[in-house]
Amino acid sequence: MPRGARRLPDACVAHLRSADLILHAGDFVTVAVLQEIEAIGPPVAAVYGNVDEPELAMRLPAARMVEAEGARIAIVHDAGAAAGRLERMRRRFPDADAVVFGHSHLPLHEQDFDGGFQIFNPGSPTERRRSPRHTMGLCRAEAGNLRFDLIDLGA
Repeated sequence: MPRGARRLPDACVAHLRSADLILHAGDFVTVAVLQEIEAIGPPVAAVYGNVDEPELAMRLPAARMVEAEGARIAIVHDAGAAAGRLERMRRRFPDADAVVFGHSHLPLHEQDFDGGFQIFNPGSPTERRRSPRHTMGLCRAEAGNLRFDLIDLGA
């Protein structure tokens, strides 16, 4: 967003309004888009992306950590190459229970062998690229446990 006449799908906005916290892994493009998302209501925890205007890089960190119901979630835009990504993110964020990332705009959810660490890319509600669908993610945090769900917003 906001290339062309894109806007957040109504279903996406409804999910965001009902959230306790909005996590965004970058590529707002403009400050106006960040402000639009902030105006939806819940607090926004975000990082800047590689196509964001310079003012966003001045306002937002490259990486951050948030806590939710006893769990720690790191947010970063680019988690690097697919090969070794899960282990690389675990090493980069050793205190995190999960890492949410963007960059590719391709949905992905991986867990380590015991389910104790996860990485999640929610895709994008506006820029699906090679993904067949527009998507977003939902994270439920309870008693230190995290569950990520991918929400299909249509083609």
